[in-house]
Amino acid sequence: MGTGSESNGWSRARGLVVKTLVMIGGAILVKRLTKSTTRWDHARIVAQSLSGEKFSREQASRDPDNYFNIRMVTCPAAEMVDGSKVLYFEQAFWRTPQKPFRQRFYMVKPCPKELKCDVEVSSYVIRDAEEYKNFCDRPRDQRPLPEEVIGDIAEHLTTIHLKRCDRGKCCLYEGSTPPGGFPNTWNGASYCTSELAILKNNEVHTWDRGYDDGGNEVWGVKEGPYEFKPAPASSINDMFSPLNSPPPQLMEKRIEGSFVLQE
Repeated sequence: MGTGSESNGWSRARGLVVKTLVMIGGAILVKRLTKSTTRWDHARIVAQSLSGEKFSREQASRDPDNYFNIRMVTCPAAEMVDGSKVLYFEQAFWRTPQKPFRQRFYMVKPCPKELKCDVEVSSYVIRDAEEYKNFCDRPRDQRPLPEEVIGDIAEHLTTIHLKRCDRGKCCLYEGSTPPGGFPNTWNGASYCTSELAILKNNEVHTWDRGYDDGGNEVWGVKEGPYEFKPAPASSINDMFSPLNSPPPQLMEKRIEGSFVLQE
């Protein structure tokens, strides 16, 4: 009746199908594992890592004489024709998030091929910063439109060139402004430098400093970079900690040595 041969034939066919599927699956897996990260992948990772709400609370707890508890918020604002990501960035004291003292646009894109780096992060003045206060906290329909954002990108301030960190280091990307920094005239400075490190778990370290013609630091933290970490929900209970509300006269004096205020 041929039942045995038909059964054997079906078993062989089924085995061939399973074997083929396994081979295809293995090939796809190998392709995924060996696929190299593109230049735009690096830019996307950095933009995502910069985005979100982060705080320097832990650092301020350890060293309140030199660091404030600062809220840093960054979010996507627009995308350029070439694919560059435009992020809105602001910093404020934790207790007064509605009053940012620093606002910028960041433009994130791959480094030019002739440079030995992976990602370029440039900061720009916002044409009318008042219109962008608390941009990231607003509903999307209450934010300036992407085309308005692009039109409000004003003076270029600095550019940081990031490289992937060497294997074994705690960071993912790190970099700084080119040697010599960029022109800056705030508080007697003639130029400024910036350093940026992207760590795991969306932690970001930033260090901005200004120098006069003699190479003397005239603004910025001297002890090391600010360390911004996504805060756990429990930190809300510490909202009224003394770390968040130094006396007004002390705040004004210390902030001049720590940050460049919005011009």
